[in-house]
Amino acid sequence: MPVDRALLPAADLPPLDDLLADARVVALPMVTRFRGITVREALLTRGPRGWTEFSPFVEYDDDEASSWLSATIDYGWGEEPELVRDKVRVNATVPAVAAGEVASVLARFPGCRTAKVKVAEPGGRLADDVARVAAVRDVLGPAGRIRVDANALWNLDEAERAIHALAPYDLEYVEQPCAAVEELAEVRRRVKHMGIPIAADESVRKATDPLAVARAGAADVLIVKAQPLGGIRSALEIIGLAGLPVVVSSAIDTSVGLSMGAMLAASVCRLDYDCGLGTAALLAADVTREPLTPSAGAIPVRRVEADEAALAEHAAEADRRQWWIARLRRCYRVLENRQQR
Repeated sequence: MPVDRALLPAADLPPLDDLLADARVVALPMVTRFRGITVREALLTRGPRGWTEFSPFVEYDDDEASSWLSATIDYGWGEEPELVRDKVRVNATVPAVAAGEVASVLARFPGCRTAKVKVAEPGGRLADDVARVAAVRDVLGPAGRIRVDANALWNLDEAERAIHALAPYDLEYVEQPCAAVEELAEVRRRVKHMGIPIAADESVRKATDPLAVARAGAADVLIVKAQPLGGIRSALEIIGLAGLPVVVSSAIDTSVGLSMGAMLAASVCRLDYDCGLGTAALLAADVTREPLTPSAGAIPVRRVEADEAALAEHAAEADRRQWWIARLRRCYRVLENRQQR
């Protein structure tokens, strides 16, 4: 039976005025271009539990972005989860940079034994991906773990060819090689003899039914992200129902959003893989004096207090603030309508 993400657990809606009372919109420069952006915008606000974040990517429509607002509310106003660890091991994240830049990127992730490498960049070549992954292997050495993420940008044949080309570098898994669940299942079948697991990200966080990929046997690993899945409680529900190993990851959040992800990871009983929660290292600025950047390959599990000076220094322009406030209002109405169904 399909699971409608809109029906998963969520915190009760606080008054809209409470969400807007402390709303601050920031524009944070990034160290290097990632996911096509050089500046990360986010809206931060404060609930009874502390600072929380609303930062769906700007191209997402209101229906998809409203799940991120559910997470904002859950983290700022909802119940605290039961934690089973106080720190989370994280991976380094390598954008689609030239091979010669890999060492400097990895240096921003001290102690990380795992690297996630972006591949299939629009306009890039498979040869570039191979060179980038080879450079990561050179830096990490034979004991390091390498996972690659195609963000659903290959077709079936491209995925199979690329996995064969990258296999000599000992891949931990391949994340979202194709877009459709059926394609993931077919890729998994084609490369099963190679022993390389397939992980699903977009097929979980962007799906109406986030369990469809697990039910179809289309993935070995699920990538779960607190904001896109509606918050910690909703994500934990999905993890429990899926019955697959998970990697808790981020969406280039500020340290406030990363603290939400860290708390989710700290609530998962079994973590077989390092988590993708070290991405504050990709930001050239943050919203706190104590960002959640990796140290000895891990980040601590704690709430992050936003710093007023940082919020002011990196405040978005007035028109961007108005855009985010209007977006929050629209997404709030989406959540109100869902509750009335």
